[in-house]
Amino acid sequence: MTETTHLHPTPPGDGTPSRSPEYRVAVDSLRGLRQDLFHDAFAYRPLPRRSPDGRFVRRLPRRLREYATWTPHALIVAAALFSLMLGTADGSVLFIALLTALPVLATMVRPVGAFWLSMAATPVTGTLGGTWSDWPWQAGSFLCHLTVLTVVAIRTRPRTAGWMWALTALYALIADAGVGPSHMYGTNSAPMLILSALILLCVTVWHTRKEAAQEVTAQQTVTAHERSRRTLLEERTTIARELHDVVAHHMSVVAIQAEAAPYRVENPPPELEKAFATIRENAVAALTELRRVLGVVRAEDYEAPDAPQPTLADLDALLANVREAGLPVDKAVTGAVRELPQGVELSAYRIVQEALSNTLRHAPGSTARVEIGYVLGGLGLRVVNGPPPEPGLVKPSPGAGHGITGMRERVTMLNGEMTAGRTDDGGYEVAVFLPVALPDGDEA
Repeated sequence: MTETTHLHPTPPGDGTPSRSPEYRVAVDSLRGLRQDLFHDAFAYRPLPRRSPDGRFVRRLPRRLREYATWTPHALIVAAALFSLMLGTADGSVLFIALLTALPVLATMVRPVGAFWLSMAATPVTGTLGGTWSDWPWQAGSFLCHLTVLTVVAIRTRPRTAGWMWALTALYALIADAGVGPSHMYGTNSAPMLILSALILLCVTVWHTRKEAAQEVTAQQTVTAHERSRRTLLEERTTIARELHDVVAHHMSVVAIQAEAAPYRVENPPPELEKAFATIRENAVAALTELRRVLGVVRAEDYEAPDAPQPTLADLDALLANVREAGLPVDKAVTGAVRELPQGVELSAYRIVQEALSNTLRHAPGSTARVEIGYVLGGLGLRVVNGPPPEPGLVKPSPGAGHGITGMRERVTMLNGEMTAGRTDDGGYEVAVFLPVALPDGDEA
């Protein structure tokens, strides 16, 4: 006997039945209605004053500018008083007439709630008002509701204006369907719906133009910022290229003259030959590094050399070079030496290099000490030099003042800490801590 297996198609997705586009549009619309007119409907949203730098306000005399900033509030209060006058003119008692003014005043503090107050006050004033000839909106409530629709539409967004008009039309349809004396005296729903539609359409166009103007202004601001940034980058590129050409030329001349100088002196002493050799080596090294760093902006097809970046392992060569330049320097290492991230190694090397260069420039003839501490959470550096000796043949050579700034930028880039300042004996000290994340095995 064979067994038959029936295959039932499984709807795509998670098995839930798919909804029609009409259903999704209806759900989204109801969600928008709830968000615009029901969620926090009576939230406190005070009407802000006009800016004193507005297009019209700034043209007024200085004494009138302070009062002109309250213009929106004054117009709303005037509309409320006019609605109250119309409410009392048709024979309504003062309490009923007040119902036409309160929603207008409420637009200054609770705009969406003011719409619901107007909708609630309309049948009350229409039923208890002094005359039945105006149904469903009495004269005062007619002006009140138009004012509320206008102010709320201005203070919210176009979608809210559409929902308010739809609810107003729904109320008019119910009122004209027999709930009230519309069959005897007629109705003024058509004038209300037509006037409110025209007003809300104008407000919507105003909103659209305002948003478009804001987007254009924002785009112009971004464009101006990008243009300024591009101009700045072009200027920096030009400066870098000029710096590359000028410095590379002079460093090449220094290297060539240092190499040829011993041959221009008959029987030069070994110390002089060694000094010129050191000068040439430093010039060639500086020229190579200059071309590597600045040469990238010299031409678009420039290829950076594949030489490795210096690390703390190359620090002994740096110290030997500094000693040959005339600066006695000692090194002390504490902690377990370990391999650190390339960025930390390079920054530490550059910081020590810059600190020793500052010592050579600002305190020639002094002594220096480099301390490196491998601690649990990172790397500690301390470069301290003694006070400069009495003025002699070698004078200090102040730089441009960017050395400390460059070191701080490197430390900040690695979220480290740095202090730099004079010591008690007149020397200078640079202390740096560069945090290094512990490996997973060391965190346990």
